[in-house]
Amino acid sequence: MTGRGLLVAAPTSGSGKTTVMLAILGALKRRGMRVRTAKAGPDYIDPGFHAAASGTQSINLDSWAMPPTLLDALVAQDPADADLLVIEGVMGLFDGIPGKRERTGATADLAARYRLPVLLVIDVSRQSQSAAAIVRGFAAHDPDVQIAGIVLNRVGSERHCRFVSEAITPLGIPILGVMPRDTVVMLPERYLGLVQAGEHAELAQRLEHLAELGERCFDLDALLGISAALNAPSPAPTSALRPPGQRIAIASDAAFTFMYPHLLDGWRRIGAEIIPFSPLGDEGPSEDCDCCWLPGGYPELHAEKLAAATRFRTALAHFAETRHVHGECGGYMVLGEGLEDANGFRHAMTGLLGHATSFAKRKLHLGYREARLLADGALGHAGAVLRGHEFHYATLIELGCDDPLATLSDGEAQPLGPAGARRGNVTGTFFHVIAQQDGR
Repeated sequence: MTGRGLLVAAPTSGSGKTTVMLAILGALKRRGMRVRTAKAGPDYIDPGFHAAASGTQSINLDSWAMPPTLLDALVAQDPADADLLVIEGVMGLFDGIPGKRERTGATADLAARYRLPVLLVIDVSRQSQSAAAIVRGFAAHDPDVQIAGIVLNRVGSERHCRFVSEAITPLGIPILGVMPRDTVVMLPERYLGLVQAGEHAELAQRLEHLAELGERCFDLDALLGISAALNAPSPAPTSALRPPGQRIAIASDAAFTFMYPHLLDGWRRIGAEIIPFSPLGDEGPSEDCDCCWLPGGYPELHAEKLAAATRFRTALAHFAETRHVHGECGGYMVLGEGLEDANGFRHAMTGLLGHATSFAKRKLHLGYREARLLADGALGHAGAVLRGHEFHYATLIELGCDDPLATLSDGEAQPLGPAGARRGNVTGTFFHVIAQQDGR
C-alpha cells in the first residue's frame, strides 16, 4: 500500500499529546497537506478535535478490541486521499493490558505492527536534564518501537530549553518541537475528559492559535522526514459489527454523541443506511427504519428535556413493538424507568427497560470489556463475542427484573457476571461495543 505514517505518543497521560497533535495538524493543514488522523484506544472526544483541526474524519485504532484484520483494513483505507496518517496515542506509550503481544491495547502495539516512528511528547514543566533519562529508557525499552523524534512540551524559558536539549542531544534522537507553557491552548474538561469539540464557542480561534504555534515551534520538514511508509496489508473492506438493520435510525444530538465512526462507516460500506434523528428535538425513529440505536453521550445533562419529549418516547415505544431498539451507556440510561441528575432529581425516561440510574450517586466505571451475548438482538446472535469498554460515572439504583443481555469479563478475562438488560425487542448495556471478534 502507499502512504506514510507517524505516531504521537508520550510517557504518561496528561503530557499534552492532544495539544501537540492539534498544533501539528493545524500547521500541516496550512501547508495544504491532507492528513488522515486516528486515536489509539477507546476515545470518542479526541477524534472530534482531530477532525476539526485536519478537516478529515478521525478514526479509532484499538489493538485489544479490534481483530488484526480490522485494524489492517482501517489503517489501509483510502490511502490515496491523504499525504500522511498521524495517530495520537493513549495513556503512556507502553500502557496496556498484560497479554499477547499486539493485542494489549497499548499504543506501542500499533507502532510495532505498522513500523510507525514515534514522536515522543515529554512534559518538562517539572524537570530539566532528567528528561534525557526518560528518552533513553523509552528508546531502549522495545527494539520493535522506534523513538524517532522528541517534542519538549510546557517549556518555561530559553534557559530551561537549553538545559533539557543539551542533556538529550547526545542520545542522537532529534528534538523536533518545543512548545511553551501556554494557558491559552489548554482545553476545558469535564468528567469524561475534554469538553467535546462541537461544544466550544471559541474552538476555531483556539485551533488557529495552535496552528500558529505549530508553525513557529516545530521543524515541520524534519517531522515529515521521520515519517515512514505504512507497513500494512490491504485486506478487503470489513465491518467491525454486523449491521443491526438495513436502515438504522441513530439518535444524534447533544445528548447522544458517542458513536464510533468505524462502526458507521463499516455499515455503510456493506450497504446499510444511517438515518439520524434527535430525541432532544422530540423526534422519534423514522418508521421506514428496521432498527433503532441510542448511542452514549450526556443524557444526564439533558434529562429534563428528554423527560418532556413525549413524541420521542411514544414513537420509540411504538417502534420497539416490532423492531430492535438498542441503547449503550447513555442510551441504556434513557431506556430505563428513570434517571437521577447531578442534583438528585429523578426524571422519567422511556421505561422500555426496568432499571433506573443515578448521576447523583457517581462512581467511575472504566475498563475494557468482553461480552458474550445471551440472546439474539441488535448486537448480533446469541453466543457472539464482542469487545469494547465501559467509561461512565452513572450507577444503577434499581436493577429491574429484565433478563441480562450478556455475560462480561474484563480485559484480563476475569469474569464480571451478567450485565445489561433485554425485554422483547429492546436491549441495553453500559458496554460500548468496538468490534465483534474473528471466528464469528
